[in-house]
Amino acid sequence: MNDAIIRLTQTVKGSGCAAKLAPGDLDRALCGLDLPVDPNLLVGLERADDAGVYKISDELALVQTVDFFPPMVDEPFSFGQIAAANALSDVYAMGGTPRTAMNIVAFPGRTLDISILRDIIEGGLSKMREAGVVLVGGHTIDDPELKYGLSVTGFIHPARILTKKNLQFGDLLLLTKPLGTGIVTTAIKAGFADKELTDRVTLAMATLNMAAAEAMAGFAVHACTDITGFGFLGHLAEMVVDSGCGVLVKSREIPHYSEALQWADMGLIPAGTYNNRNFRGAFVDFADSVSMAIQDLLFDPQTSGGLLIAVAAADAEPLVAALKARGVGCAAIVGEVVAKPFGRIVVE
Repeated sequence: MNDAIIRLTQTVKGSGCAAKLAPGDLDRALCGLDLPVDPNLLVGLERADDAGVYKISDELALVQTVDFFPPMVDEPFSFGQIAAANALSDVYAMGGTPRTAMNIVAFPGRTLDISILRDIIEGGLSKMREAGVVLVGGHTIDDPELKYGLSVTGFIHPARILTKKNLQFGDLLLLTKPLGTGIVTTAIKAGFADKELTDRVTLAMATLNMAAAEAMAGFAVHACTDITGFGFLGHLAEMVVDSGCGVLVKSREIPHYSEALQWADMGLIPAGTYNNRNFRGAFVDFADSVSMAIQDLLFDPQTSGGLLIAVAAADAEPLVAALKARGVGCAAIVGEVVAKPFGRIVVE
């Protein structure tokens, strides 16, 4: 890599994975605000989900989301792909189809060559083309810290919206990408990860959740979210809170990067892991047999992670088969929705 590329991740302050406010900070910032009300707003801030949904007609609703972050890999084209895949994922998690996007760019023009920005945007465009999305505009500012992402608009039928808040007793939970990207990207920044692992994890982060979304469309899916900065347990907790049920997680079934588990055992984990545990750890009961490394993996903040799908038990195995047929090779059943303990996550 040339010096300009090497500086990409050096512009990042923090853990090396997708940067977010500490869990709970946004809730405190929004608490008590007088939000505009509209009867056509089907999913908004009052029920914090992966994207907002606005009804246009009885047959059509808009799905809208925005996401951007600093680089977690050094190769600009790959960074653009990952950031675009991550932003598009929120529409897929809602069951929608993304159609348009706008670039969001913060670029240190005094320290990085403009060719770096071009490569990042080209990477994003490659994922938009793959998703059938058109770029309609965007906004760029000069900033000391590089950031890139998308504002995305998609379509959905109002009766087919998937949210986080519809778990049903007996549902099984499916995960479509391996965990550990936060730990691995931290290791990449520290110079511990080899090229093979770097390439493998980069490819996974750049992979669209489109195939997974298309596969689940034909099954009795009750709830869905994508796993990103709050980690597997953080996002699962968002599904469980106020759901009227609990969840049993089978840690041995969860797909993950074995190298990430090894580094977690050594204590090489991003700061976001501690933030996620501090915020949501009170909702989780770990069996004595679950190691601290596994616990850290489950709280590890992900970048462009997979979908976490709650589906009727009878449809779980057929859905796994459909996912694998579409190339989602690591799709696995990782837990089930239970009546007790109410409002808690048990990891065995």
